[in-house]
Parts: sequence; C-alpha cells; structure tokens
Amino acid sequence: MRKLLLFVFTIHYSLLSFAQQTQKPVLHGKHWMAITGKPIAATAGSMMFQQKGNAVDAACAMLAATCTMWDVLSWGGETQALIYNPKTGKVIGINALGVAPTGATPDYYKSKGYNFPPQYGPLSAVTPGTFGGLCLMLANYGKLSLKDVLAPAMQMAAGYPIESSTANSIERQKELIKQWPYSKKVFFPHLGEKREAPEGGEIFIQKDLLETLTKLVDAEQQALKKGKNRKDAIMAAYDHFYKGDIAQEFVRGCQEQGGLITMNDLANWKPIEEEPLHVNYKGIEVYKLQQWTQGPMLLQSLNILENFDLKSMGFNSAKYIHTLYQTMNMTFADRDFYYGDPVFPPAEPMQGLLSKEYAKQRAKQIMWERNNPNAGPGDPYPFQNETNPYLDVLKKRGFSFDTSNTNRNNFAPSHDVRNSAYNNPKVYENKIIPEKQGLLSGQVSSLGGDLEEAAYMERLWMGTTSVEAADEEGWVVSITPSGGWIPACIAGNTGIGMSQRAQSFVLDASLNPFNVMEPGKRPRVTLTPTLALKDGKPFVSFAVQGGDTQDQNLLQFFLNIVDFGMNVQEACEAPNINTNQLWLSLGGEKVADRRPRAGQLLLHENTPEWVRKELRQMGYTLTFDDRTSGPINAIWFDWKHGSFWGGSSNHGDDYGISW
Repeated sequence: MRKLLLFVFTIHYSLLSFAQQTQKPVLHGKHWMAITGKPIAATAGSMMFQQKGNAVDAACAMLAATCTMWDVLSWGGETQALIYNPKTGKVIGINALGVAPTGATPDYYKSKGYNFPPQYGPLSAVTPGTFGGLCLMLANYGKLSLKDVLAPAMQMAAGYPIESSTANSIERQKELIKQWPYSKKVFFPHLGEKREAPEGGEIFIQKDLLETLTKLVDAEQQALKKGKNRKDAIMAAYDHFYKGDIAQEFVRGCQEQGGLITMNDLANWKPIEEEPLHVNYKGIEVYKLQQWTQGPMLLQSLNILENFDLKSMGFNSAKYIHTLYQTMNMTFADRDFYYGDPVFPPAEPMQGLLSKEYAKQRAKQIMWERNNPNAGPGDPYPFQNETNPYLDVLKKRGFSFDTSNTNRNNFAPSHDVRNSAYNNPKVYENKIIPEKQGLLSGQVSSLGGDLEEAAYMERLWMGTTSVEAADEEGWVVSITPSGGWIPACIAGNTGIGMSQRAQSFVLDASLNPFNVMEPGKRPRVTLTPTLALKDGKPFVSFAVQGGDTQDQNLLQFFLNIVDFGMNVQEACEAPNINTNQLWLSLGGEKVADRRPRAGQLLLHENTPEWVRKELRQMGYTLTFDDRTSGPINAIWFDWKHGSFWGGSSNHGDDYGISW
C-alpha cells in the first residue's frame, strides 16, 4: 500500500510540475502592462506610460507602431477595440471598421467574374478605419496628445531596422506587389538587384508615410494654437485625414489603380462607439463586440458549453474535444448565416442567438457518438418571439429545423460541405503532419493538392496582431486591429496600404442575407477582442491573431482559466484544437475555396494515441502541429495582490513590458 501511495504521489507531482512549466514566464506588473505582437511596438506602449499616459494612450501608441511595420497590418486597415472605463465601470466597444465604397455592389463584382470580392488589390479595399478609431479612443479616453502618441511611429517611419520575417515576405511576394506602382516605390529600395526587398535588419525608410503622419500632427498642433481643447485638436487631425489633402491623395491613388473609394466615402465614414454584447458564464461577464464581428460566436459557445461539466471530461480528452468541436460547428454555422452589420437591415436575431434557452436547445442537438458533418444554422427567431423570415432560403440549401432531438436535424446539402474523409496532404510551411506518414518536405511541388491545401490553411489562419494594455487607474484596453497587410496596395503618395477586408462580404444572399455587400456597409469580420469582468471588476483581457481560428483559440484560452484552473501563461501556451467545419471568411474567390471541411480537426502533436484513436472512430480526419493556436496576448487581474499577470503565447513575436 505504501508503495502504491508513493507511486500515485509521484505521478501526481510530476503531472503538477509539468502543468506549471511554461516556455515563457508570466509577466508581472503593479503599475501598468503593455503587450502586443511586436517587441518594438510594446516598447512604444511603455514609452506612453513613462510620460504619465494611461492604458488608452499606450494602446494607441502600440497600434500606431504595429501599423508602421507592415507585417500584419498598416494604416489603411481597421481597428476593433474594447475598453473598460474605471470611472463608469462599463465596457465600451469601438467599431472602426471601414465600409464598402460607392459602386461596390454584388452585380459589379459578379460582372468581373468574382464569387467573392478579391483577396488583394484595390477592389478588396473598404474605407480606412484605423486612424479614425485611434483618434476616437485617444480623444475620449486618453490623456496625451496625438503628437505624443504618434511619436514612436513617426520615428519608425523615418527609419527602423525591419524584421527578417517582414522583409522576406516582401521579397517572396514581390511579383504581386510590383503590379501596384506606389507599393513598388515603398517596398523595394533595391530595384533591379537580385534581392529587391530590404534585408532583415536594414533601416527601412517610409518617407511618404512620415509626411502623412507629420501632416496629422501639424493639424493637431495648429488647432491647439488656435485655442482648441485637446479633444477638438485631435479631431482636427481626424478631419485632415478624412477630408483634407491626405484624403484627396488617398482617393486619387486608389482610383488610379482601379479602386472605388471616393471623397464622399471618406468624409461620410465615422467610427462608432457601441455597447458590446455579453453573456454570463459561471458568474463571469464576458464581453464581445457586436455581430459585425465573429465575436458573438464565442458567447454562443459559452452558453452551450455551460450545460456540460467540462472539467469532469478531462482536459483535451476525446469527449472534451468532441464537445468543443460540435459546439463550435453549430455556432460557426449561426455566424456564417446570421451575422452582419447591425446598421443595415435586416436586423440580425441576436436576442435569440444569445438566449440561454436557445443554447439549451442547441446543446441537445449534439451527436455524441460521432461528428455531425452536416451541422447547420439553428432557428433563433422563436426565442425572440418571431418567425424566421429565411426558412425558405435555408430549406433551399437543404437545412431543416427538426428539434425533436433525433440527431437528424440541420442536415446540409452536399454542395455546402466538403467531406474531409481523405488523406490530408501536409502543409509544410505550417508544419501540419498528415495521418499517413511518408511525405517528405522536398516533395511538396510533386504532390497533387498540396498547394491547394497550403493556400486553404493560409486563408484559415491569416494573421493580424493584438494589443493589450492596463494601468493602475483601472483602464483596460483590448484591440484586434488588421488590414493592409503584405501584399498591400498603397494608395498614392500617402504611404498608406489599403484594407483588404471587403473579401469578407458575400455576394450571394443565400449564403448570408445579413452580410451581402452594399455601399456604406461594413463586412462581417473575424477580428474579435475580448474583456471579461468578475464581481464588477476586470477579470481577464485577451485577444489573438488569426482568421477564423480567433474565437476558437480564445474560447479555449478562457475555458483553460475558468474550468481548468490554469494561470494566464499556461492558458496561452496550452494546446488548442481547430475545426475547419466552417465557411472561410478570408481569401478564395470561388465557392469551393470557402466551403466547410467536415470533420477536419487539428490537434497538438503530443495528443495521446488513445485520444487519436477514439476521435478517428468518431469520424474525424486528424492533422497535427506543435503550434495549434495563433499567438494569444492576455492580462489577468490579481485583485488579491493588486497586480497584473501578463501572458503571451510561446511562438511568434508577441511580447510584453510591465512595471
């Protein structure tokens, strides 16, 4: 008996020790914390705190710095943010997503042969939103001037050592980039040489962008000299961007290259301060932006998962993985059909979608013995005392709404689902390992379907960055900005890369009647910061880069903390699962490129064989990787000790600084 107890204790201790080991340490802070996707940008945030700025100032400086680095976004993109205001105890949503320009209609794009708007180039652009969002946040909730906040970004535009990953990305995609004359001018300082892009570590100078940023700061400073207050002076810079000579040059350069954006489009666009959506999960209020993002999908998932004892299933057991996968399939199906810009009719059925009773109905629809390859949208309308006006559309697509718990409901037609019951080729760049071994990395070009699979996974995981900041006054900021990434089309001599977010619209109302392209409308985006409160105080702030995987990663991160007791760094590094059984939001101009891939499941390569075997028997097609999540950045609030705990995934360039 003594030996048995010693054995059990040894096993328990070794498991406990393993659980506490992380590749990065927890970041601790007392006064402030700044975390983002790039070390140099985190430094920009720390500089604002050292100038007595608050978390909003720091977040804006980090946003500006990352926009100047081009790797995952630029100044013509979009910004989505949640802010906790300690003065009111409320969470504020910032919607700084651009809109479809004049003339951007389904008929226009279909006339050019598109099934979806293109992935790159001027016709993928919505109006730039990031600068407007930065001004709105800074003017309303920051303390410093625009001049202070843009100073690090301006120093970088004057010349900073470019990272190898960004420089190499420019070189790899140079044939695409060089079709746009203003991009060619900015990105290739060595035209005509064997390597035309900058080298890693080379001082990368952006004269046009520096001139643009200088004009914006000058507009603010001139307004201050005229007696304007801080807020009005910042908004004077805003007006200069959207109505002045910067706007004129942006529009000229956009239209010269075949884009549609007009001066009226810029002048009429405005960032929106909105009330976020939220649900309560086990006493914790979880906040996401509204249905113009995919964020409510996480809230719906929490409502469903609240009906199960997840902890008793065991972390990443076959049953736990199956429960997550089936839940996400249903909530993604709802996202893919019911989410869109709430400013435009028809009104999305969000009351029903976020109803606890609707979640209970959906929970009962889970097939427990195997994957349901045909999971489709539910019918939330009865849960807000309405009749679904799209029943005919859904029936034409082959969906039914039998809620008798026979596990035969919500079957999708064959054209809606790509069956993944085939050997998945290896995606070598992202290290996905196939079920059947024997494929060597040198054979990529000779394997049929490999390049197609690589392109699919790139669209699924397409990155961005995230920004997290908090201070001792109680301000908390979570941002997921994006847009204008390489290969970016730069608008004229502004140095500003245009957004590529129009690709997230649909052109066919039968796919999603709420997200059909229309001038002045915002596309439904993947970008999705998160804030959670407990006992009326900040609990955790978190976001992640990626495309359709963002809320998959964030859901599991949150459950890791709440249900499995991990600390913030453990939760960032813990293995995730990914489902591909969803309609892709990015890339792929053909319907076939975006269809759900039923049963495709990404697991961590350390997943035990007995878990793999059980999942295969349930109808899953498995792939493996040693990184199964986009880099997560997070701040957890230790109210017992009055400190911050920062977490950042153990891969990628994400980095934090605290004091």
